Amino acid sequence: MLDAAFILAGLAVAAGLLFAGVARAPRKPRPDADRIDALLPQTQCGRCGYSACRPYAEAIVRGEADINQCPPGGDRGVRALAELLGRKPKPLNPKHGTAPGQPTVAWIDEAACIGCTRCIQVCPVDAILGAAKQMHTVIRTECTGCELCIEPCPVNCIHMRAAPEDACAQPPLNQNPLLATWRYGSQSRGRHARKADLARERYQHRTDRLAREHLERQQRQKRKKVMPRRDLDSIDKKTVIQAALTQARRRQAAMASKRKAAITTRSE
Repeated sequence: MLDAAFILAGLAVAAGLLFAGVARAPRKPRPDADRIDALLPQTQCGRCGYSACRPYAEAIVRGEADINQCPPGGDRGVRALAELLGRKPKPLNPKHGTAPGQPTVAWIDEAACIGCTRCIQVCPVDAILGAAKQMHTVIRTECTGCELCIEPCPVNCIHMRAAPEDACAQPPLNQNPLLATWRYGSQSRGRHARKADLARERYQHRTDRLAREHLERQQRQKRKKVMPRRDLDSIDKKTVIQAALTQARRRQAAMASKRKAAITTRSE
């Protein structure tokens, strides 16, 4: 009995020490979509296989995507994500492309632009100005270098060029290093992080605008459906036309009378 008691006591002490060691052992950081998104370059280019940076961050949290699928972030971006998530760094997945050698922005040959607006429709941060059948131009300081505007252009007037000095005043989004100091919540995240934050904000504004416009179109369509339609077959078209002509003649006569009165007043 005494031996059994000693054995049980020894097992209890061993179990206590084991649990205490597990409790003191450093825990693996829990992934967080906000913290992961804060490390991404916010090019919104879709090269990672997702529509934008935020969906990619959420996919990493769910375990559906790996940390090496962002070419604009480069190897340093992979290392930053690995450090955040407590993983080992790995090379970029060539399936998603390679890291750019230098910062670039889109450039539009304005003489060749036909004003089709296709590039405006796909720009994820609304960095292209223009209107239908009017010349388009790129806001260089807002362009993320995503290259999404090149393929839709029907006249091939959009090219990628080295970012000018004024666009490079802040570290560009598609150029390493990914962040000056990348840790989430730091007040000294660097100019690159501020530029990435601006791109994220512009992308969100565009997403909200498109959702609002889609809702407004749906509401207009619903209103049209509930509006009573005229029975065109029961309308006397000649009568309608004659009434419109009579009203137009009355307006013309009234305008002629006003002009005559004005001329008479000036002559007196």
